[in-house]
Amino acid sequence: MAYSGVVKPANKIVAGGSPLEQELKIENAANMYPGRLVKKGTNDDDMVVNTAAGATLGWLGYEQTNPAFMPTDVDTIYALDDMAAVLYGGSFLIVGSLASGQNVTKGARLKAAADGELAAGIVGTDEIVAIAEESVDASSAAADIVVLSLI
Repeated sequence: MAYSGVVKPANKIVAGGSPLEQELKIENAANMYPGRLVKKGTNDDDMVVNTAAGATLGWLGYEQTNPAFMPTDVDTIYALDDMAAVLYGGSFLIVGSLASGQNVTKGARLKAAADGELAAGIVGTDEIVAIAEESVDASSAAADIVVLSLI
């Protein structure tokens, strides 16, 4: 029998598939944790953490980033002016962050939320950026969640 569960990778954020990558400079380090959604900064080669209404570029990478700029682990924030990988292209599994106050089940459609996190979305109303690959209860605090990227 095949195992259908998703296993979070150890100190990595890509759980499956092969995303496209580009390297951009962190313009503002606030909430710039691996696995957060990012958007364009001031210049085309800058990025900042995504907002709920942001035009999402992709996911802030980790293991794809040059070791000179890579944080100690996936729970450590990037520093200002670090050059980091942005992952995009869809059809890959990634560990994102489900915003505090959210409780989703596997298969839920997710939209961008504040601080580069994810929230439950409504198809046809919201820009859906991911599909939950596991059920996660983040009612009391933000929590990691494995998702299928659609961006």
